[in-house]
Amino acid sequence: MAQETRYITTPIYYVNDRPHIGHVYTTTLCDVYARAMRNAGHDVFFLTGTDEHGVKVEESAEKRGITPKALADENAAIFQSIMGLFSLTNDAFIRTTDPEHESQVQTLVTKLLASGDVYLGDFEGWYDQGQEEYHTENSARELDYKSPISGKPLVRATEKNYYFRLSAYQERLEKLFETCPDFVQPVGRRNEVLGRLREGLQDVPISRTNFSWGIPMPDDADHVIYVWIDALFNYITALGLGEGQTDKDRYWPANYHVVGKEILWFHAVIWPAILMALDLPLPHCVYAHSFWISEGRKMSKSLGNFIDLEEIEKYIEAYNMDAWRYYLVTQGPLGSTDADFSAEKFHDVYNSHLVNTVGNCASRVTAMIEKYFDGAVPPDSGEIFAETDWKTICSDGVQCSLRAMETFSPQEAVGSAMSIVRQIDLFINTTAPFKLAKDESKQTELGAILYQCIEALRVASVLLHPVIPVKMDELHQAIGVKMPVGNTHSTLAWGGMRPGTLIQKVALFPRVELASSE
Repeated sequence: MAQETRYITTPIYYVNDRPHIGHVYTTTLCDVYARAMRNAGHDVFFLTGTDEHGVKVEESAEKRGITPKALADENAAIFQSIMGLFSLTNDAFIRTTDPEHESQVQTLVTKLLASGDVYLGDFEGWYDQGQEEYHTENSARELDYKSPISGKPLVRATEKNYYFRLSAYQERLEKLFETCPDFVQPVGRRNEVLGRLREGLQDVPISRTNFSWGIPMPDDADHVIYVWIDALFNYITALGLGEGQTDKDRYWPANYHVVGKEILWFHAVIWPAILMALDLPLPHCVYAHSFWISEGRKMSKSLGNFIDLEEIEKYIEAYNMDAWRYYLVTQGPLGSTDADFSAEKFHDVYNSHLVNTVGNCASRVTAMIEKYFDGAVPPDSGEIFAETDWKTICSDGVQCSLRAMETFSPQEAVGSAMSIVRQIDLFINTTAPFKLAKDESKQTELGAILYQCIEALRVASVLLHPVIPVKMDELHQAIGVKMPVGNTHSTLAWGGMRPGTLIQKVALFPRVELASSE
């Protein structure tokens, strides 16, 4: 039986920028999903990469006296280094300067030209230089003639461009949003896009003539393909779909395109319309998360609260990689509300969730088995103690966690796993195995209690593994189990810990002094 496929993507990151918390956050979310799906036995393709064309790259390179390609190579390498630095498990890293990408983009645009969905026309209107985005008069007026991202004034522009007939897909796009309510998530973002969509669509330019750093339009070298159209194609060129059938075409359509809210319109409206024009299936979901802010204010280098790669590395050095991943996943802006990053909150979450909960629970359980049973996992009598039916508790927690991860709700998935851990601690406090150990007649009861604790901890650790893989690997090594890949459901069945297995006491999350980004 063939494996089910799962395809998840980040947006490709613009090389005129340097990596910061937003880039790392989006990529980490995708990594958690990819890890979880692989553990569940799915055939996964996780894509990220860099967007390397456009006027901003051309201008930045000129200022430095280097070629645009040299600048792209330099900054793409920095983004690629993130994948290793954060142990991210992407299956591919695409660059829009890859020859394979460029040739496929020209092939796909040629198809659009042949179909009549792309035509040569004149544009006169407002242009956001920072975002390289055109605005109609109505749209510009609503924005007070300022960029919604940078706040800089829009400029008046007149240009002959090739256009995509976006307006021709008004009805089909409205039907998409009506029949597929989960196509854009979260709900608040879907409603924003739908509201704008109902105002009516206008054709959008897909070429430029005021710079040369880009992919030439087929049979018209005076035009280069608009950077945003070029970038959107990466999701299918990475699979070779611009070339026809490939060994990766089984992954399309994507399960999740994960993006920041500022680029949702391109992904939720323009991209599906292009796919419709090419007669290709649409992705299942575009998920647009919100922004990170810092200390209650928008992140800014001038304010000194910008969390860039250098600042991130400080947190990882002071705490550990898993602490960083855990904070991003559980406290991040996965929804309609921006998330506040602060050194104090990071420290509090580390202590309360990881040191005092996961770490303390693992230490207590392994220490008692080491002390009372010479480090060998005792047998389970099957008795239910303190009205705590661990088989049912873990079964329910597993179902909730796996379902949440499948539907891209990692915060909820972690919450279900952490609930099991917290119940272990409560169970220990209620049954008091350290008191039972003083009575030799209670050895069978003591052993059963500690077996249930270590088994519940094992189940929770498997569920937490996609989020904190390094520390869960440490735990698994200490308790003599292997993290399953491809068989999560069966592995999470109760009774996986074998009596007699030798274990070691663990100390997963050491206490540290408050780290500051100052």
